[in-house]
Amino acid sequence: MPAQSRTQCLLFEGLFSRPILALFDRVHGSSDGGALLLKAADERLGLIGGLAASLRDPRQPGKVAHGLEDLLAQRVFALACGYADGNDAARLAEDPMQKLLLDRDPILGDSLASQPTLSRFENGVSRIGLYRIGDRLADVVIERHRRRLRGRARRITIDLDPTEDPTHGAQQLSFFNGHYDSWCYLPVLGFLSFDQEPEQYLFTAILRSGKAPAQLGARGILRRLLPRLRRAFPHARFRVRLDGGFAAPEIFDFLDQQPDLDYVVAMAKNSVLERRSRRLMGRARRRSRQTGETAHVFGACRYRARSWTSSRRVVIKAEVVRHPGRDPKDNPRFVVTNLPQSPRWIYRHVYCERGDIENRIKELHEGVALGRTSCPRFWANQVRVFLSAAAYVLFQELRLAARKTEFARAQVTRLREHLLKLGVEVTRSVRRLVLHLPASFPHLTAWRRIACALGARAG
Repeated sequence: MPAQSRTQCLLFEGLFSRPILALFDRVHGSSDGGALLLKAADERLGLIGGLAASLRDPRQPGKVAHGLEDLLAQRVFALACGYADGNDAARLAEDPMQKLLLDRDPILGDSLASQPTLSRFENGVSRIGLYRIGDRLADVVIERHRRRLRGRARRITIDLDPTEDPTHGAQQLSFFNGHYDSWCYLPVLGFLSFDQEPEQYLFTAILRSGKAPAQLGARGILRRLLPRLRRAFPHARFRVRLDGGFAAPEIFDFLDQQPDLDYVVAMAKNSVLERRSRRLMGRARRRSRQTGETAHVFGACRYRARSWTSSRRVVIKAEVVRHPGRDPKDNPRFVVTNLPQSPRWIYRHVYCERGDIENRIKELHEGVALGRTSCPRFWANQVRVFLSAAAYVLFQELRLAARKTEFARAQVTRLREHLLKLGVEVTRSVRRLVLHLPASFPHLTAWRRIACALGARAG
């Protein structure tokens, strides 16, 4: 056995009838054989090429070893495969699948970029470049669904939601936020859903300081998004759903001015709204005493705050919450809307459905490392947020291709573990590259179906 192999082996004695020797000697092997699906998803979307085209490379061409598109693709594919840290580049530089995803020969091709090169890339993107990336990300998502639905969506729902991104160093614009009781950033995420489809598709992820009010940037996002959606879906009606942090006069004025747009925006309680809900709360208390369970009563009223330009309809949910061993608790909720339907229907079937956004946000944090914003510079952290967003958009395309399989509603971590993390041996001939994947793969049927949905040919 060569000396190099002896340093890459482990001996297990006593586990089985014979000693087991584990050798790490497959030079052209990889644990990401299924990541070929990510490349096929990107080819269908045109995502990475589109984002890279938004950037300008200030480097001297003769001294460039890794183009911007390669650097961007390397980080996005690595994030999607579960390698969230730039330091992982040291171990992945010769990985044949990671090289293949960048259109390099997996055996003879050049090594991938190092961690310092990737770090310089993240810190070198200008604010104008970031603005263009944000626009391009939204354009790619909208165009993909315009093609998929042939521009025939009847209702498009827009959800904006902030999320906590805890910080643990000296990052720029990291501040202590009393609501979350942590030093953090507060990125705002935007999602689109079409008609009755259960999926919410990410279209933007904007990093903000830890003290940013919830409504900061919301008007800008909507102002840039709505014209794009109207061009792509000329016959659609739009619905905007926001939580209570967005209930600001300028947001309501903007929404009221938009044609063919409905909105439901939560609002914090105040003394006036509590007086308006007093009768409904009394009914809810009586119902709760009679049943011994949590009770809800719905109603509506007209309300105008001092800073508002006009009165608006407010849906009231008068709720009395009961838990075993605790006293009943009043929990009135208020939602501002321009919808004419019944208060119960608006609250339960429109506003409450935005709760599924929390699952998408959880996927972004746990699946593609949205919170890995550890760069000292704020704008470099925005680059990382966009990279995570791009990786998530690839997974959503993968989930679209898996609609007729058991992975149709699978979370990002399950998609990665069951479809991407496949041991593979790469061989090369004059005519082709061959990926030797395990014949005993338990999800082979689903993998083949997804691959064909992304453009592969059986046979």
